[in-house]
Amino acid sequence: MPRPVAPEALRDFVTALFVAHGAVQAQAASAARHMVWCEMVGRQNWGLERVAIHLKRIEAGVLTPQHEATVSTISPSIARIDGRGGFGYHAAERAMEHAITLARDTGIGVVGVRNSNFFGAGAYYVNMAAAASMIGFAMSNSVPQVVAYGGLRPVLGTNPFAFGAPRRNGVHLLIDMATSSLAGSTVRDHIDKGIPLPEGAAIDAAGNPITDTAKVSKWALLPFGGPKGFGVSLMVEMLAGIITGAGVGDGVASIYKDFTRAGDNGHFLMALDIARWMDLDSYHARFEGLVAAIKASGDGVLLPGEVRWEHYRESLANGVVLEGRTAEAAANLAAQAKLAPPWA
Repeated sequence: MPRPVAPEALRDFVTALFVAHGAVQAQAASAARHMVWCEMVGRQNWGLERVAIHLKRIEAGVLTPQHEATVSTISPSIARIDGRGGFGYHAAERAMEHAITLARDTGIGVVGVRNSNFFGAGAYYVNMAAAASMIGFAMSNSVPQVVAYGGLRPVLGTNPFAFGAPRRNGVHLLIDMATSSLAGSTVRDHIDKGIPLPEGAAIDAAGNPITDTAKVSKWALLPFGGPKGFGVSLMVEMLAGIITGAGVGDGVASIYKDFTRAGDNGHFLMALDIARWMDLDSYHARFEGLVAAIKASGDGVLLPGEVRWEHYRESLANGVVLEGRTAEAAANLAAQAKLAPPWA
């Protein structure tokens, strides 16, 4: 097992690895910040295990983090970012930064992103807003894997939706969910490990429920909650795909299966300045009153994000420990780039 690594050392390592493969510093650093944060909060499926696929896409020329994303102003509160085919992490991070800046000026900031790629965990971006004493929203469309309610063929992605709100103690509310029955990374993990999918998560081409995707040639995920999940997923596609000018439906490429074109994912980031509604002391008093009522409703009730913050505090105090197979793969990639992993 690799030894624990200080988060900053791990960020420097991942940044250097991407720079060694042609990424500019800003793009590489954004990707590294995101991946290491995911490791720190216990979301390993969005962490360093993604390094290998990104390098493969860079080598194929369908991920191009050699340029800076560009910002276009639409109105005092609205902007669009062209990710220029680079890391979705970088484009979305810049988008939330810009949304926060716009919200400081006008009370609300909305930034759409086009020409981007996989953007990771939406919680990362809404946490940026919460840390700035704002309410944040983050959405992204993705390659179709999910049927419409009542449909048989995948037409929408897992289309994640995230919401964040600040708390006085820094343990910010973080809601981050796929709009499908399972997140794409969860499905991939089940397939890699040969674990059957839960009942009611997927169907075959004839609409029959399945749990073993290895036994059928065509399968698709269901939206969570039937028509409810379908409606939320459609909202994400409208905001992140349609109005941003990004790919829509099968116009978005698979990060793992399509090496002929860029992802063309779209993202939608929004920040609301709470101070425009009320002073922050009043906001915190009102929110903590709600939190107290929620906590009193039953033993062991947790707010969305609380478990993540426990992982984060542990990682901050004692370092990040990578999963064995992730560390081994990263070490091999580092050796090819003549870099030494910080846990070696």
